[in-house]
Amino acid sequence: MARVRGFGELEATVMDRLWNRGTDSATTVREIFDELGAERHIAYTTVMSTMDNLHSKGWLSRERDGKAYRYRPTLTREEHSARLMLEALSGGGRSEAVLNHFVAQIDAEESASLRNALRRLSGKTGRR
Repeated sequence: MARVRGFGELEATVMDRLWNRGTDSATTVREIFDELGAERHIAYTTVMSTMDNLHSKGWLSRERDGKAYRYRPTLTREEHSARLMLEALSGGGRSEAVLNHFVAQIDAEESASLRNALRRLSGKTGRR
């Protein structure tokens, strides 16, 4: 699995599992542990600490369910990706140059999606 920027390897794996379930699905540490444990040797406490850390960092919300917590992502995968794109744009030098390099690297389908998004946005704000 590719590492998600801003997350450690296990954090990225946990976030990926939670995002695959959807932001409306609240998940326990046990459920994530059972999934990960089927694929590799990992301690329950490691998964619990990782999910607690993600909660402390603001990536997960949690609610009590008996003695356990149920966790869910605070952002969708797409919202997280958009935040990373904004960070890259605002922290990567001249915005125009960063955008030019970005657009030069995307394929025709992604380029069309970008143009459509810009068209929708300019229609909502009245800018052309």
